[in-house]
Amino acid sequence: MDPVRTCVGCRMRASRTALLRVVATHSVLIIDERAAMPGRGAWVHPTQECMDAALRRHAFARALRVSEPLDAQTIEKRLNGYGNKVNGSK
Repeated sequence: MDPVRTCVGCRMRASRTALLRVVATHSVLIIDERAAMPGRGAWVHPTQECMDAALRRHAFARALRVSEPLDAQTIEKRLNGYGNKVNGSK
């Protein structure tokens, strides 16, 4: 049985394989392709709607327990198709 996580954007539960894990490194949101980076992670559907909802509601800061503003440009580029490979993945 595949582990279940909750999307921080739409709050729907989904299998871990259907969601992207996001971590914060130096106030920058980074997609954790392998779901192995240290620290807290937030899970989100790989859709623009869920990403917009999470950013609008400040859900990443809350889920990652970060107080400073977070830079989401890396994730937005990935969802727009500019950065297909993030975080050193092959």
